[in-house]
Amino acid sequence: MRYISLDTETTGLNVDLGHKLIEIGCIEIIDRTLTGNKFHKFINPNREIELSATKIHGMRWDDLKKYPLFKDVADEFCEFVKGAILIIHNAKFDLGFLNAELSFCGKPNLESYTDKVIDSLSLARVLHPGKKNSLDILCSRYKIDNSERTLHGALLDSDLLAKVYLAMTRGQENLNIQDRPNQNFKVLSKEDINYRKVQTNMASEEENNCHQEYLQRMEKDCEAKVLWLSK
Repeated sequence: MRYISLDTETTGLNVDLGHKLIEIGCIEIIDRTLTGNKFHKFINPNREIELSATKIHGMRWDDLKKYPLFKDVADEFCEFVKGAILIIHNAKFDLGFLNAELSFCGKPNLESYTDKVIDSLSLARVLHPGKKNSLDILCSRYKIDNSERTLHGALLDSDLLAKVYLAMTRGQENLNIQDRPNQNFKVLSKEDINYRKVQTNMASEEENNCHQEYLQRMEKDCEAKVLWLSK
């Protein structure tokens, strides 16, 4: 199964106010292994970047004017994610910007290119209810080194997200033998299994007598027949 962890950086927080993408980062995961295959593009937003956004990712419009517009990388991006399952932290935010950019290019929404989208933030909230589940906090919780994350960056964050997702879903690997054709499995017979006999310790005569006396007192106190009393 092919997964892609995805992250974006933007000029601001609200796509409805005309804010645009400035960076896309994607990391490929196949059979729960980071393959090293990635997609990474800086994008010229053709507009100013809000100061509050620059404080998050460190980028200014002047830094990005030399890079292509989204429409110039859209085909390459769509081809890279085609048929994959996307993993996005707070997917609603990134999908809003990506789908707006695709719409400007006359292309359908991102979901039409992919198998499905997994919101890792929603998953984290299920696994850790009532707790904060930012990417930094999840890295700390799952002992993933994020010391290089002094600023947000789409490629670095998608790499951390891939590792966080694998940690969150550890133990959920598919155990269907048919999905592992290259592995040899041995079906065990009864002879292969070392059965351990259950040892039974019988009560001594003294213990039996004490138990009978207890049942007799119970019968007398309750003024009712005790079924376990030997006659």
